[in-house]
Amino acid sequence: MAASIAEHGEDAFRKLFKQYKRRNPPPDFSEVINFSKPCKDKVFTCELNSAPIIEEDVSKAGLRPVKDWRAFGLHGYPGFIFICNPFLPGSQQYWVKQCLKIYPRKPNVCNLDMHMSSVETENIWEKSIDVIRRKGCGKGEPKTLLEKLRWVTLGYHYDWNSKTYSPDHYTPFPKELHSLSHKVAAACGFPGFNAEAGILNYYRSDSSLGIHVDESELDHTRPLLSFSFGQTAVFLLGGTKREDRPTAMFMNSGDIMVMSGPSRLLYHAVPCIVSAPAGNMLPPCLGQRLETEVQDDDIIQSVSEEDWDVCSWYLQTSRVNVTVRQVLASGQTFPDSQASHLSTDSCEKSEEGKNKKRKSESGYERDT
Repeated sequence: MAASIAEHGEDAFRKLFKQYKRRNPPPDFSEVINFSKPCKDKVFTCELNSAPIIEEDVSKAGLRPVKDWRAFGLHGYPGFIFICNPFLPGSQQYWVKQCLKIYPRKPNVCNLDMHMSSVETENIWEKSIDVIRRKGCGKGEPKTLLEKLRWVTLGYHYDWNSKTYSPDHYTPFPKELHSLSHKVAAACGFPGFNAEAGILNYYRSDSSLGIHVDESELDHTRPLLSFSFGQTAVFLLGGTKREDRPTAMFMNSGDIMVMSGPSRLLYHAVPCIVSAPAGNMLPPCLGQRLETEVQDDDIIQSVSEEDWDVCSWYLQTSRVNVTVRQVLASGQTFPDSQASHLSTDSCEKSEEGKNKKRKSESGYERDT
């Protein structure tokens, strides 16, 4: 996935990264692009392709009709597409629950497996919810496993020692996430997209993601998809060179980014999570409930109030990002010698030390 690049000197990307990561004084966000109110000299409207997608199938995945999506491109970044929250009211809750309750389950792999046994990291949700509910009542409690979660891998799992994908380190990719990704990719001009690997990043309020480029998949002709849920993040999109000055933009809950073509191998980073405005702990779109009755063959299913209480408590100070990739071209196989170098899109935690063990636990080594 991503190749981490050592930071040397004060180049334009590193300077802007440090500016937005700064806490005191707080950064100035006036130059950050807000696609909800796009600046016409930097942003243009993208026309998506709804022809290969059946509207009913899109709805079953929790998405609005493609013709109603608000999609944009950035001048100077061919192949980059930003889709402003195309999810139907209430459907984000389902995807949040999957990310917090379902996807961390075994046989998927998470950062906690680096220093805990599989028995200890089994059923992370179930081992956390009672303590979280007590915290919701104002009681002081130690951090739960859910709060210690930094990354989860799906499908082809990254091997932290050999830094490769491997056909021997694979578990079935979630069908519902594959379906969602397939529909988004098709609308963006990539029919037949095959979701084979995913990384979920769990950002706390002080998290950041270092400057990197996602280059380890064996097939770069397929796009990188990024789904964001929870608190807003600042995303920096740079160029093909590490020192190129990046463009800053907000990623809000429900937003989707597609990096394809010339933008597929651009440097990027997440310097900070933006604190929610006082009195608005959750983005309004996450407080919505499903407006239509759920059918048996729908991907989206209702989330119980008990589950959503835990999810909403978590998201008051957190963000979850899901990146999905196709590793192999159609008919392609892994080389006998191994796999491809994989980036590790996982969250850098300010409270974690810089020693090697903690770097491997948090995802991939960052020097920012």
